[in-house]
Amino acid sequence: MLWRLAPMIYGPTVLFAVGEGAVIPLLPVLAAALGADVPTAALVASALVVGQLCGNLPAGWAVARIGERVTMAIGGAVALLGAAGLAFAPNLAVLAASVFVIGLSAAAFGLARHSFMTTRVPLTFRARSLSLLGGTFRLGMFVGPFLAAALLGVFGDLRATIWFFGGCLVATIALVLLGPDPEVEAAAASRSAARANRDVEEREDTGEPVTGAIPTRREPGTGVIRTMWRHRGVLSRLGVAAASLSAVRSARQVVLPLWGVSIGLDAQTIALVVGVSGAIDFALFYASGQVMDRFGRLWAALPAMLLMGLGFIALSFTHDGDQAAMWFALFAAVLGVGNGLSSGILLTLGADAAPQSDPAAFLGSWRTLTDAGGALAPLLVSAVAAVFSLSIATGLMGAVGLLGAAAFARWVPRFVPRS
Repeated sequence: MLWRLAPMIYGPTVLFAVGEGAVIPLLPVLAAALGADVPTAALVASALVVGQLCGNLPAGWAVARIGERVTMAIGGAVALLGAAGLAFAPNLAVLAASVFVIGLSAAAFGLARHSFMTTRVPLTFRARSLSLLGGTFRLGMFVGPFLAAALLGVFGDLRATIWFFGGCLVATIALVLLGPDPEVEAAAASRSAARANRDVEEREDTGEPVTGAIPTRREPGTGVIRTMWRHRGVLSRLGVAAASLSAVRSARQVVLPLWGVSIGLDAQTIALVVGVSGAIDFALFYASGQVMDRFGRLWAALPAMLLMGLGFIALSFTHDGDQAAMWFALFAAVLGVGNGLSSGILLTLGADAAPQSDPAAFLGSWRTLTDAGGALAPLLVSAVAAVFSLSIATGLMGAVGLLGAAAFARWVPRFVPRS
């Protein structure tokens, strides 16, 4: 069923991620065109992360109440309004609001598919399917900027990329509304399997009592706030460990370009090093799922956190060395390997810890925690670098990575047992 419905399961996410990936690199440029200085342009670009952070809890509520399909369709329509705002924004306030709205929609798309995978994918290959879902986002962020560059080369207008994003959104909404609904198809397949099992049991009745699970109707959602309180133990422990991984990932995207500038490399060299790191990251996304399904979640989480934590700490000692550029390229590759090995971990751990009967509200809380870690990391790097130095800020993020590794080692066996 998953292979048959793969275009419907992964297709909308790919379309949305490619369009978003094409627009994200141009957000500071759009802000600068409206008169923003560098700090203000960075603030406008960060509205995307803030929107995604604020959208997780409402998205969890919506998925629990109206389902994944309707939530994604509404999210696509809202993102279209955001794209129109990007194209016609008369001032920075409208531009920032449009970016924020797109972030809200990204939260709806991410949580809807995460909830579907949690309830419908068998545990035996849950990690691989969720790593593939994480890989679709990586694909968008990897391919989108190249498509944006091509569109700018052909049309010479920033709005061409925004129209491309709008076209991706229209295609996404059409695919969601007109294609087969994976949620309905999966439910029908489950009912058919249950009927077949009952028929076999009736034909082969041995008089033994029934001990298996009996299918029941899905109960209505219990609410986001109540779900957060009920699962406060796992959220405050495993959720905080997951937030540390999100923080280290986000810091990587900020530290590497700043480090290249700080040691005097030109823009082309920095782009090449960051691009190679991203390519390594993308190449390993499915390997992470294989490791988690075969050996357990900890076998992917620990190496990823240790590689990124130690990579940041080692990089922090190379700033003033004779071979600073070589060490920069080497540790950028190490960070790419670590990030690639972590592909799908946050999605998988969230699915493992979520209540299977009604996961959407829990996943909204889970994704809020992880997105908060990703949003705070760039602010922490900027503040420490301004007060002390970029080397100290980099080493601090390495320490966060090592603490996160210890937290995973402590809490994953407790909340996600290998069996």
